[in-house]
Amino acid sequence: MSNLPRDTGFQPVPATSSGDNSVVQKPRREHVPRTGYKPVSQACVLFLLAILPGCFPDAGTGGTGELVVPRQQLRQIDPLDLRSSIATTQATQPSTQPAGPPPAEVSLPIEECRRMALANNLDLQVQLFTPAIAHTSVTAAEAQFEAVFVASVNGATSRTPLGPDTVGPRTNEASVTAGLQLPLQTGGSIQLNVPSDVVHVDVPRPQVGTSWTESPNLSFVQPLLRGGGVYVNTQGIRIAFYEFQRSQATTKLEVIRVLTDVDHAYWQLFAAREALKVHKKEYDSTNAQLERARRQLNAGKAAEPDVVRAESGLADTVENIIVAENDVRQAQRTLKRILNDPSLPLDARTTIVPTTPPAAFLYDLDPARLTSAALNQRMEMLDLELQLAEQTSNVAVARNSMLPLVTFQYTYGVTGLGKTFGRAWDMIWERTPDSHHFGVQLEVPIGNEAARSQYQSAILRRMQLLSSKQQEALQIRQEIANAVDTLQTDWERIIAAHERVRLSARTRDVEVRQFNVGNRTTTDVLIAEADLANAQLSEVSAISDYQIAQVDIAFATGTVLGASHVDWQPVKEPRVPRY
Repeated sequence: MSNLPRDTGFQPVPATSSGDNSVVQKPRREHVPRTGYKPVSQACVLFLLAILPGCFPDAGTGGTGELVVPRQQLRQIDPLDLRSSIATTQATQPSTQPAGPPPAEVSLPIEECRRMALANNLDLQVQLFTPAIAHTSVTAAEAQFEAVFVASVNGATSRTPLGPDTVGPRTNEASVTAGLQLPLQTGGSIQLNVPSDVVHVDVPRPQVGTSWTESPNLSFVQPLLRGGGVYVNTQGIRIAFYEFQRSQATTKLEVIRVLTDVDHAYWQLFAAREALKVHKKEYDSTNAQLERARRQLNAGKAAEPDVVRAESGLADTVENIIVAENDVRQAQRTLKRILNDPSLPLDARTTIVPTTPPAAFLYDLDPARLTSAALNQRMEMLDLELQLAEQTSNVAVARNSMLPLVTFQYTYGVTGLGKTFGRAWDMIWERTPDSHHFGVQLEVPIGNEAARSQYQSAILRRMQLLSSKQQEALQIRQEIANAVDTLQTDWERIIAAHERVRLSARTRDVEVRQFNVGNRTTTDVLIAEADLANAQLSEVSAISDYQIAQVDIAFATGTVLGASHVDWQPVKEPRVPRY
């Protein structure tokens, strides 16, 4: 039994059979410490918590940082009782109203309204964020060519068996790799790696147990056909820049639209106020007729029905005034919403008085010249031009994707080995153990249907945009022609309405004189008064429509009405840290 190894962990035990004196080897039971169960238990608990569902039974109550809307606000529908707001309507003031009472009346020229809209209009403020957001896409696309620093640290320790019951010495190894990756605009890349590896073998002295290995290398990869070239690899930057310009064109169109809405609302308010003046004059004239009828009745020259008809006509004019006052309030509210000025709250009863007189004189317009200007200035045409440039670029890139993939690769490396870090780098500087690896890789798809389909799709999209451009140009020509015709028609309406007012006023005066001598009744006078009021309303409508027609012509040509130039600026991009 003396020839058994002492360190094998086995001991002889008697055989189970009483008739056999052979010896079998049974492994000894080693003592296993019980201190290792706690980490294992903790790991099991963490694992169960990770995989078991419903780890957050309170989800939806704000425990994970979410916004929780009250259930009543989401599901309960409350009734509206208008009677409950009768007593509190005048006393309740919104929190957004500025300090101090709003002015009772404000006189505004149209230029001031345009300035206030450019400064405060919410639609415009929302749109001004679009160019800034689009510009971030340009900078993000440019970042694809930024150099990237890479690094890694690894360590290992091991003992390798050399044979039965024999293990080698412990080996400790540590490696550090640092590198720089530089993407190229040509589609290739340059990569510099400097790996450093140190190995320590636990051997007795005077044997050497430590060695350093340094293997810096430089790699260059460049596609020659598909994916090669500056134009193809800067496609992302080019598309992002086109989108950035499109966002600016859209924002400019929004500025023009807001200014056009201001002019529309301004002249609509002008028309509503002038219509109110007409109805008040009609009321005064009808009231005067009522007094005349009463005097005639008292003098015995008229019958009582004339007085009754005059009272009925006066009641009709009161209703017209009520409706006209409501039209004025709604027109003012529309203008206030567009201006969004803090000094003019939307729900305040501030009266806005337009002070800019209407330009009621004839324009001699050249439709062909206006159409040419519109085709050059309309943002819709510019947007289509940018889309065409984008699709043209897509066609070129899709054509490149049909080429075979030919890639050139080259790697240069130097290896240094020494007992110390410095000795390893001394060998590298001598460049004795260097290497050069180069090659060309070819990849040709059989059929190439995917690339051909993408190329066909790009061509069809560009052809579609060309048709859209022609369609938009035709639409612009129609809009210019319609706007010119509308302007001319409104001018003729002004002339006709002015003549109608003159004749209706003469007719009313004649009817009044005839009534005073007893040749006409109150009905005849009221009909003449109504005809005069309708003629005056037609004149007001024609004048306001003529101003709006001028605004529409400016909008149709891609400009704004007025002598001032507008230079809008996008929202400034916020400054954020790099890391």
